[in-house]
Amino acid sequence: MKAFTYERAKSPAEAAATAARIPGAKFIAGGTNLLDLMKLQIDNPTHLIDINDLSLDRIEATPEGGLRIGALVRNTDLAADPRIRRDYGVLTRAIVAGASGQLRNQATTAGNLLQRTRCPYFYDTDQPCNKRKPGSGCSAIGGFTRIHAIVGASEACIATFPSDMAIAMRVLDVAIETVRPNGATRTIPIADFHRLPGNTPHIENVLEAGELITAVTLPRPVGGVQAYRKVRDRASYAFALISVAAIVQPDGNGRVALGGVAHKPWRVEAAERELPRGARAVAAGLLAGARTTHENEFKLPLVERTLAAVLQDAKG
Repeated sequence: MKAFTYERAKSPAEAAATAARIPGAKFIAGGTNLLDLMKLQIDNPTHLIDINDLSLDRIEATPEGGLRIGALVRNTDLAADPRIRRDYGVLTRAIVAGASGQLRNQATTAGNLLQRTRCPYFYDTDQPCNKRKPGSGCSAIGGFTRIHAIVGASEACIATFPSDMAIAMRVLDVAIETVRPNGATRTIPIADFHRLPGNTPHIENVLEAGELITAVTLPRPVGGVQAYRKVRDRASYAFALISVAAIVQPDGNGRVALGGVAHKPWRVEAAERELPRGARAVAAGLLAGARTTHENEFKLPLVERTLAAVLQDAKG
């Protein structure tokens, strides 16, 4: 780990201004991803801004009938909140599926949205990686691709987005609140937050330099049967080969988002109109234009079968 300086932020606006002013500055809260990247010298911040003292750890009702989740709410507290369990069950299920209890106790809401990929070539600093070093190439293309993207990828990157929580948040249509270095705030729909790789896979979201996530807002509960099903190589705390977050209404309509298939949480609203027709029709719309290798082509039928199981459970 390389040397860095450190400070504790006193306000969200101050933290954002400091991060924009100091080249190489990074925010730190739970640190469950950042510290690993620092130890491997994949991420080398020159200055760490500790935001744990900011009052961003509450879950509060909104006037619109939803919930506002502070950026520093720990995953354990979010998953266990009675309002989340009652009205947003898909979110609780996704968080519990995502990591061990120890990690959930430390990991934060904002940090989960900002997770970096678990592509093995990203973590191997002896291998070229456009996400780690722009313009160096993508070792995964032509390499071992079992866990890699089948939709939304590019010639520069085929990595997948690892978060479970964010897949559930995408199906719930949350909004992400931020503060900019000049103190101005903005709200970003989650549909617009994460980016596809294109020619710049190292730019993973639409945050500006120094911009700090302060909260995530859940809309009014939509009801229905909510489910999160994760398929992985081992049963205990592995990242998803594919995952399905779904909200199914009594009339058969609903919403679906996928994890483990793309560079961001994957949702195609047009495909959801096919839900009353069944999993095959929905999967065809979700995975239209998919590009697979012989090592990850199994994800195509796996998505359909997992979605079919979720829909069957919803009917039951």
